[in-house]
Amino acid sequence: MDEQALAIPSLPVVRAPSGYYTDAWRRLRRNHTAMIGLAVVGAFAVLAAGAPLLNLPDPITQDLGARMLSPSRLHWLGTDDLGRDLLSRIIYGGRVSLTVGIVSVGIALAVGTVLGLLGGYYGGWAESVTMRVMDVMLAFPATLLAIFIVGIRGPGLNNAMLAIGVINIPIFARIVRGSVLRARQEDYVEAARALGSSHVRIIGRHILPNSLAPVIVQTTLGVGSAVLEAAGLSFLGLGAQAPTPEWGAMLTNTREYLRDAPWAATFPGIAILLTVVACNLLGDGLRDALDPRLRK
Repeated sequence: MDEQALAIPSLPVVRAPSGYYTDAWRRLRRNHTAMIGLAVVGAFAVLAAGAPLLNLPDPITQDLGARMLSPSRLHWLGTDDLGRDLLSRIIYGGRVSLTVGIVSVGIALAVGTVLGLLGGYYGGWAESVTMRVMDVMLAFPATLLAIFIVGIRGPGLNNAMLAIGVINIPIFARIVRGSVLRARQEDYVEAARALGSSHVRIIGRHILPNSLAPVIVQTTLGVGSAVLEAAGLSFLGLGAQAPTPEWGAMLTNTREYLRDAPWAATFPGIAILLTVVACNLLGDGLRDALDPRLRK
């Protein structure tokens, strides 16, 4: 008998189905711009966390004999108007700026998620009251509302974080509400209700996990926006106070020397720019990676 007739055709290899977040990570790794954003954000975070281990000059100690030195081997990014090393202040300032971004977004995420879950799941008067309050907050320009809150409580880093968190609550609340409105109509939620699951269990085990994708994206984008808002408040003198190294405050302290020592304001501005752009690139990549329509 012919050997070709006995040949058994090879079967196609069938891959085991992977999880939703595994597929999302695979798609994110293929997005080069998102990985660049992740690398930049990660680099700033590592430098900020490891600043005490880098043997840098003290970011607060003044040396008036070294005022406004241009970048050199001794001071890689130059010095400011009080003789403080700019590289050291930018790295230590990253600790402050990133902390403000993470804490303020954490405040908005926690409060906004709870309000969005309650309003979207229960509906009725809870949804009407919650969303109308969010609409009123959105009617005010975000920066002016933050200035108003800080003006009432007084300038300072903690009040700036609180103000930035408050102005971002409506964004998270509306995003979560929209996701919950879609999720609560799904069959698995109806099945959980039919099985007698409590409202807390349905929200915690079924609705919230399936509403996290847009929240994760907004969290990433929100950190960049919060860093920019914090820099704006510090630039106006309402955020971090001297001698705390913070990027926005560094811009304020050196804006009078733009002509004579442009590096003193340029490098903190570049740090803000890179952080915000990197967060936006990472957020855009996460939005594409977490889109279930792109899952194969």
